[in-house]
Amino acid sequence: MTTVVPHRLLAADLLAPVTSTLRSMFGTDDLPGLTPGLLVPDDTGWLPTTTLVDGSRLPDLLDAAKRRWNASPHAAAALAWKAYSYWLALPAVLGWASARRVPLLVPADVLMHFEDQRPLLTLGLRRSISVAVLPSDPLALSGLPQVRVVRDEAALLGALRASLLDAHLTPLLDTIHSQVRVGPRTLLGSVSSGIAHGILRAADVLPGSTVEHVGTLLSTLGIDDLIELVPGPTGEPTVQRKTCCLAFTLPKPKICTGCCIKP
Repeated sequence: MTTVVPHRLLAADLLAPVTSTLRSMFGTDDLPGLTPGLLVPDDTGWLPTTTLVDGSRLPDLLDAAKRRWNASPHAAAALAWKAYSYWLALPAVLGWASARRVPLLVPADVLMHFEDQRPLLTLGLRRSISVAVLPSDPLALSGLPQVRVVRDEAALLGALRASLLDAHLTPLLDTIHSQVRVGPRTLLGSVSSGIAHGILRAADVLPGSTVEHVGTLLSTLGIDDLIELVPGPTGEPTVQRKTCCLAFTLPKPKICTGCCIKP
């Protein structure tokens, strides 16, 4: 007999593996870049991130970064991108690594606001966001329209890339580059570094090898040549970047851990 998972349970549990992993990583649901629980119950006051990709609200993000860091235009763009891409990618990469359950982060289904003064901006997901799963996932039997069942692991990784990189980050990178002269390698280096840092930070709660997770995700996105994982002080894997986020150009210069710029 076929088992159907009740819709009323799935509304809260659709992204449960992701929210649980985030809570374990940070010790709280009150994160500086993501709304609690990830899903936005009422989108009043929120903007779709299509307004960044099409350029109409990109100046708001860049101006916020300039004010926050007293940065030059190109450094503000690089640092805004670094913060944005880190919080954007986390739900997808953690969903894949924790439970092979991937929210598809196309711009229309990702919302943002600038009302919280602590972070640069806050991101959240529409309740109707599609989630890609394997046939073995209990959600595959739910019948929910937002659940997209893919055939295998390769297809799941392909769905992650198509939504996160091809539909979202690549067009946003092109829009940023049309307004500010900062190179794509610099920006994609922050994506690579952010994903690696996120996975390694969750090492205690993720199944399997975090080093293998990082390698798989970065090779899927075609950005595995922008960082290396090297042994840290006690032998743990740490991120060594091959590009710089330009924080060293700030009035109070900062050299991030693992930066290619040496003090």
